[in-house]
Amino acid sequence: MSPSPNHGDRRGQRPSLVVIHYTGMADGPSARARLCDPEAEVSAHWLVHEDGLTEALVPEDRRAWHAGAGSWLGCEDVNSRSIGIELANPGDRPFPEPQMAALEALLRGIMARWPIGPEGVIGHSDMAPGRKIDPGPRFDWRRLALQGLAVWPEGEGRDLSLAESLSRIGYAKEPAQLAAFRLRFRPWAEGPEDATDRRLAAALAYRS
Repeated sequence: MSPSPNHGDRRGQRPSLVVIHYTGMADGPSARARLCDPEAEVSAHWLVHEDGLTEALVPEDRRAWHAGAGSWLGCEDVNSRSIGIELANPGDRPFPEPQMAALEALLRGIMARWPIGPEGVIGHSDMAPGRKIDPGPRFDWRRLALQGLAVWPEGEGRDLSLAESLSRIGYAKEPAQLAAFRLRFRPWAEGPEDATDRRLAAALAYRS
């Protein structure tokens, strides 16, 4: 049996995404208790603690309840086609080295088991703009990208329509899409869209 009872059938879908979260709770044990509480009705496939301990909470072939409302590349019901990873972190501090190293090892295994490329590794904030901000501005996406475990813009592309580039990447067309994009790729940027936003988004959207 899996530690968490909060899962169901994948509704005919196979995992094609990995969604990374932070728990937003004080510590790993508190997060584990909630993710395994049937009354909470939330779960994830994996929980990675601060010291790197990695726990399987839901089998990967089952539908965990981690993503909630949102979409990616125009597809809703992200839970049915994703694997959820929760990182024990309250959301206000960097992610420790042992935790990041454990996440990298976990991602390599997941991406080998399922047909998931680096473009399929996203944050909770990517698929739920305006509703979620995890894994937040302190998460090192570029580190993952350098190992082929996520994407990162290589230089800057052309100055093209931001909305079109963001839709092509996967973001839903809604007012918070720029904030979601910046949270991941320009976490400390402010103000209205600028040429840097447009060029970085184009570099991602039209990468070869």
